[in-house]
Parts: sequence; structure tokens; C-alpha cells
Amino acid sequence: MGRYFGTDGFRGEANVSLTADHAFKIGKFLGWYFGEKRRKEGEEGGPRVVIGKDTRRSSYMFEYALCAGLTSTGADAYIMHVTTTPSVSYIVRSEGCDCGIMISASHNPYYDNGIKLISGNGEKMDEDTIAAVEDYLDGLTPEPPAVTRDKIGKTVDFAAGRNRYIGYLISLATRSYSGIRIGLDCANGSAWMIAKSVFDALGARTFVIGANPDGLNINRGYGSTHIENLQRLVREEKLDAGFAFDGDADRCLCVDENGEVLTGDHILYICGTYMKDRNQLPGNKIVATIMSNFGFFRSLDEAGIVYEKTAVGDKYVSEAMVQSGSRLGGEQSGHIIFKKYANTGDGVLTAIKIMEVMLETKHTLGELRKPMYFYPQSLKSIHVTDQQAALEDKVVQAAIKEAADRIGDNGRVLVRKSGTEPVIRVMAEAEDQATCDKAVREIIGVIEAKGYAAG
Repeated sequence: MGRYFGTDGFRGEANVSLTADHAFKIGKFLGWYFGEKRRKEGEEGGPRVVIGKDTRRSSYMFEYALCAGLTSTGADAYIMHVTTTPSVSYIVRSEGCDCGIMISASHNPYYDNGIKLISGNGEKMDEDTIAAVEDYLDGLTPEPPAVTRDKIGKTVDFAAGRNRYIGYLISLATRSYSGIRIGLDCANGSAWMIAKSVFDALGARTFVIGANPDGLNINRGYGSTHIENLQRLVREEKLDAGFAFDGDADRCLCVDENGEVLTGDHILYICGTYMKDRNQLPGNKIVATIMSNFGFFRSLDEAGIVYEKTAVGDKYVSEAMVQSGSRLGGEQSGHIIFKKYANTGDGVLTAIKIMEVMLETKHTLGELRKPMYFYPQSLKSIHVTDQQAALEDKVVQAAIKEAADRIGDNGRVLVRKSGTEPVIRVMAEAEDQATCDKAVREIIGVIEAKGYAAG
């Protein structure tokens, strides 16, 4: 990870660790940086930068600061307003823009926010550009010169870009959803208008929750990190399926007709086997992360699908997919990348692809999930004062080893630091839930006893 940008952008508490001044400087540098790049390549005119934001109150502050910085060094800022991360990626790529910026802290609470940088091809920004931005933030490079007169950039209201993206999603559906009853949990975030618009246009009868954002309630009790409300909705209304998104709608989890949750691993398995059967999975390969369930990999082995494991983060999944030419990859958390259609995780697109499998195979989600093994799992996060010190502590390491030895070859223990929050995530998988819970509880207890837990 960089000095400011983690695996999913520059993230922190608004006006504490991530300020409007940071946003202004990032915009100022990017306007100059891409302007210089255009001049070196002999291209005329200033850079075009697409900006989207989620529903957090602070997103407006960062949007205006970014626009001020960009235009001060000659870039034009195309403002998509409240929209999803994948929609920014789509517009950057389809409109030939220089880069994109998404203002969001994804699944974090409302008081956090983040700045995600997206390259001209719609992928996470390359490390060299990120490093150059960080050098400027640290005062290691000169101030970009401000432009004057007609060289000053302009802001463009580009809400139309969001509509183009909605149209693109609708075009990807293979069948009408007429007669299908669908639950949508929009997390009071970016998907609150887009998801319903897409499913309504395709003919589904939609039941929507988490679609009343007030700037302070994003992810609060709703969305992919609080899926129990969608489970209840599906059961009470007897729906065919439910889809839950996170704050910026770049991930999706599913609920089947019985109210049971399908993780990102289930989605990868269902879509992967469907694509393999139709010769749509190059090399019969899926890219996943080390966090994917033990049973998921066993199921892929039995289905004749090979896999590559990456570090946690859809950024790493995407990079591996580009290198191997894979078309499907993702994370257990619901970041799923369908490379033929998008260069980043896309929650609504994922829901559409799941619907395709259901409708084309004439199977329910509950039936589609059955062949996949899924080991009992326990996953907990603990806020810490120093991630690295906690992980390197010999007593903590001994507790991890003891838990892993107890589980043996019938599961695993994985302890890692988050790339987006000051937390350590402790996960255990085993043949029974009690063993998982005990392993996680003991490891977290040692971390707390050693004084690493943040107050």
C-alpha cells in the first residue's frame, strides 16, 4: 500500500485524515499531470476527468474541492453527481476520458470518505501515477503551475452519463424479467436510483429497501454488510431473489428464494460453471482471493475449473485477470468482475448476470447454490493501534499457529490487516462452526490482551 492510497483509494474520516485540502491538491495535481501527458503525446486541449460520488454528506465538499483543483490546472471536470463506481469506470472508458474519480468510502460508515482514482481504461489507477500523487501530497515535487484566462478548465454537468450507463446495463440482459419478484437493498448509497431503474425497465416487480439516503445513513443497517434486512424482506414477500449492494455499488451479495445468503464465492461458482458449460470461460479459469472459502476451491476442482489466488482486493484480482486473460474473477465480499463487460467490480451488473443464469437454466438460486461446498466460517475484525506490530507479535503468532494446528488440514486460519481500515481481520474455517468461532475468539482475545486493540 502507498502512503495515502490503500487497496481501494485514499480513505479516512472526513475533515480528519482526509480533508478538502487533500482533495483540492489531488485535483490540482491530476489536472497538471494529465495535461502534461497530453502535451507529450501531441494531443490538443486539456484533460477530461469524470467525477462521481456516493450519498455521504461530505461527498459534496470533496466534489467541489476536486473540481476547483482540476480546473485550476486546466482540466475539465465532468460531474456525474450521485452515481456508482462502476458507472464512472464505464463512462471514462466509453467516452475516452483521461481518468475518473469516485468519491466514496464504500462500506464504511458515513463519517468516513474516500477518493478512488480510475485510469483511462476504467481500471484502478496504476501504481506509478498513485506514487506521483503521493509525492506531491508529501511536498516532494514542485507546485503545479496554475493556468489563466482561456486555459482554466470548466465543469460540465454530466448526469447524462449516468443514464447512458443505465442503458448499457439494460442492454446486457438476455431475457425479460416480467413476472419475477426481486428485492433490492441499495444501502442508502449510490445504487438507490440506478438499481430500481434497471430492474423496473427489464420488467421485474421490485421491492426496494435502503433507498432513502439522507447523507448520514449510508450502510447503516442496510446493504451487503447488513444483509439480514434483505433476508427478511425476501422471506416475508416470498420473492424470487434479492440483491444487496454496498455504498458505491461495486459489489453485490445475493439472497435466494429461501432467504439464505449467497456470498461472492457462490456467485463466482454459479456464473463460472454456467460460463464453462457455454465455452465462455477462457482457459476454464477463475481468479479469486486468499479469502475465498475452502469449500469453494474444492467445488471448482470437482467442476474442472482452475483458479488463481491473489491478495485481498479487487485491484489485485483485476491485475491478475489482465495478465491471464481471464473473464471472471472476484472476492467473497461480492466484488465480482465480468471482464467482457466491465473493468471493475459492478454490483448491478453482477445481479443481471445472476438473473441470466436463473432464467436461462430455469433454476432457482437455491438450486444453483446446492452443488457448491461451503465450509463453516467465522470472520471478525478488530480495530488496532498498530496493524504490523500486532501481526508480528510472537505471542499473537503463537496463538494463530495453535489455532491452525488444532484445525489441521480440514480448514484453515487466516489473519491479515485490512487495506482500507485500521483493523485486523481474523478468519477461521473448519468442519464445524464451534471450532471456527473458538479459533477466532482466542486469537482476538490475545490481540486484546497484548494491548493492541484501539479504544
